[in-house]
Amino acid sequence: MSAGGDPGPGPDGPAAGDDADLRAAARPGAGEVTATVIVAAPASRVFAALTAWERQGEWIPFTRVRLIEGDGGEGSLVEAITRVGPAALRDEMRVVRFDAPYEVRVVHCGRLLRGPGVLRCTPMGRDRTQVVWHEWFHLPGGVAGRVAWPVLWPGSKVGLTQALRRFARLVEGGRLP
Repeated sequence: MSAGGDPGPGPDGPAAGDDADLRAAARPGAGEVTATVIVAAPASRVFAALTAWERQGEWIPFTRVRLIEGDGGEGSLVEAITRVGPAALRDEMRVVRFDAPYEVRVVHCGRLLRGPGVLRCTPMGRDRTQVVWHEWFHLPGGVAGRVAWPVLWPGSKVGLTQALRRFARLVEGGRLP
């Protein structure tokens, strides 16, 4: 998730100083979606797996993720490209908070996907962790986007939930992180 709606100079996205655009993208949008899963693993291991950015493609379908800048922690820029057939969606995210092993906050700041997101890990004993994935997307298309959201929302919810279930299986099976 990059800091601007316009990729700006160079292939890596906007200039690092584009704070006003990042603040605008960080405002919660009307497209809200949440998914939750319980993982039979300690929070530290679950958090490490969630923030192994370049391995997210193992549990998020059709998606390749890479670090554009930074070490994956606060201030890093992460790019996720989801491809289905010839269609591709580029999602740029700026990591704005990294509180291991509990929470990572991002701001989606690309051209199409914009808005804040959070992944939270809540320990539920020594070897169980609740993961909550919450996104507040700005809906493109003005009124048409707001009208379409109730139709699109169930698919978003199902997709996030299925991805988290796959994530839990991989962590519990020792294949992540």
